[in-house]
Formats: sequence, C-alpha cells, structure tokens
Amino acid sequence: MLVRAADVVLKERRKLVLVVRETPLHLGHLRLMEAVTEFGRWFYHPRRGSITSRRPVADIVDHTVAKVLDQLGLDRNLFPRWPEGAVRPTSEEG
Repeated sequence: MLVRAADVVLKERRKLVLVVRETPLHLGHLRLMEAVTEFGRWFYHPRRGSITSRRPVADIVDHTVAKVLDQLGLDRNLFPRWPEGAVRPTSEEG
C-alpha cells in the first residue's frame, strides 16, 4: 500500500519525501533512489550525526520530522531555526 501511495504521488506530480533508514544500501537501492531523484523528489536519511550523538533519541526524531516538514512547506515548531548568516557550532563546541 505504501508503494502504491508513493506511485500515485509521483503520477500526480505532488511532493514526495522518502526517509530512507535501511543501510547498507545495495546497487538496486541506489538505482531506485536515482530514478526517483530524477523525478525531482527528495530523500532524507535519519541518522545521528557527530553533533547529535549525545542528544536524546527524541531530539533526533524531532530533527528528522522537522526536516521532512520543511521539505513539504509545512510550519513546525520542533526546534528553533538557525538565524540567516549564523555560524553553526562544530561537534566539539556542542
């Protein structure tokens, strides 16, 4: 059912965001991701980065959901946005 829903979204030229969790990816995964990307769709891989490695899982979930909502153009208040032109901290700075 999920594949059918994604197919309809592509057919109707609506925005589709795929959150790919499965790793490692094999060549078949990469080819399918390439094909969907050629349709102008967006992929996001939820992961713990060096900055988020010490944060609670709920923060990582909120970050993932916020990134997807941003791509869909929906408002979200899960965490504050970085101000324009702000320098982001490195993992050592927290």
